[in-house]
Amino acid sequence: MALCGTTASNAAKMMAAYNGGTAAVAAHHPHHHHQLPHLPPPAHLHHHHHPGQHHLQHPGSAAAALDIEPDRPIGYGAFGVVWSVTDPRDGKRVALKKMPNVFQNLVSCKRVFRELKMLCFFKHDNVLSALDILQPPHIDYFEEIYVVTELMQSDLHKIIVSPQPLSSDHVKTLLINLLSVVEELDESRHMTQEVVTQYYRAPEILMGSRHYSNAIDIWSVGCIFAELLGRRILFQAQSPIQQLDLITDLLGTPSLEAMRTACEGARAHILRGPHKQPSLPVLYTLSSQATHEAVHLLCRMLVFDPSKRISAKDALAHPYLDEGRLRYHTCMCKCCYTTSSGRVYTSDFEPVTNPKFDDGFEKNLTSVRQVKEIIHQFILEQQKGNRVPLCINPQSAAFKSFISSTVAQPSEMPPSPLVWE
Repeated sequence: MALCGTTASNAAKMMAAYNGGTAAVAAHHPHHHHQLPHLPPPAHLHHHHHPGQHHLQHPGSAAAALDIEPDRPIGYGAFGVVWSVTDPRDGKRVALKKMPNVFQNLVSCKRVFRELKMLCFFKHDNVLSALDILQPPHIDYFEEIYVVTELMQSDLHKIIVSPQPLSSDHVKTLLINLLSVVEELDESRHMTQEVVTQYYRAPEILMGSRHYSNAIDIWSVGCIFAELLGRRILFQAQSPIQQLDLITDLLGTPSLEAMRTACEGARAHILRGPHKQPSLPVLYTLSSQATHEAVHLLCRMLVFDPSKRISAKDALAHPYLDEGRLRYHTCMCKCCYTTSSGRVYTSDFEPVTNPKFDDGFEKNLTSVRQVKEIIHQFILEQQKGNRVPLCINPQSAAFKSFISSTVAQPSEMPPSPLVWE
């Protein structure tokens, strides 16, 4: 029986059974070997359906009539658990993200509300967006949120650690996808205070800067670019201080000007150590695909001074990506299309940007109860036209497993930012 149902009775049963009771979580699934024999990139690949049990049902139709794979967990992180399920309304496999314990404190519920608004706001080929949000119960029982998104077959981590060779075309296409997202977010001028995983933190964050720009995203993309080339993490350290030391091993000791926004303790740490010369030529040893153009672009991304880092727009126009950009718009993008007389290309090779994402609403959120009521109303307003609303089905064979699935434990999370003396 389906994990998600479409009747009001399912919601009531779920609440009785539960006694009153998120630029996408990526996880490694050990039973899948992810192949990349052809483009398009992973962002546009989907699971193949095969016979088996399922957990979503469409109103008026028997669950057993659907010939689909069983619902199952596919990942978890600090704030959510993700399951692969089937939408009973159209039979498509989708990702269902469960966000538990949302209203424990004001910080938590504001973070979730921000995520929900962003998932519903951004519309871009390479940005995950909400397809649906499950109807909430009465506000007195409202403790968890369930978001439906597109289901991805893989993620970059799985691709990088897999034995599948990555061609130069794959690397370029993946990099174009990443940079187009960063450019989109640059245009929206949205910045978040959420801390990125240590391995991809820009030096200004590691050095305690309180003022930073979208250049931190370019640094992260540069680290991923190097990882795609070398199939290993570029700066893999055990602590934030060691992370900073690995960066200076490659880039050399930064100038005082490059450290102008760093806190005093971080500057003192750098200046106490021996003066280091840059060792950028080592980037050519990442792989045979680390050509002169590839390393040139990588070096423009991995610049210590954020004001001198290349922008996403300029990176997309770099000669290294010329061939990849043409291939991407030849067969993968959604901004161009094919007719009987050939391929019709858009006049602008990058998707139209959205208006600025306005996060000013957060300033007016002052209590958990207030945010709970606002989120409850926000979800009700997101219901799509005539589509039948979804809800969790407590009669599903997967219900107990789904309800008991939990988020990552503190020991599984990356190190917190260093607080310099």
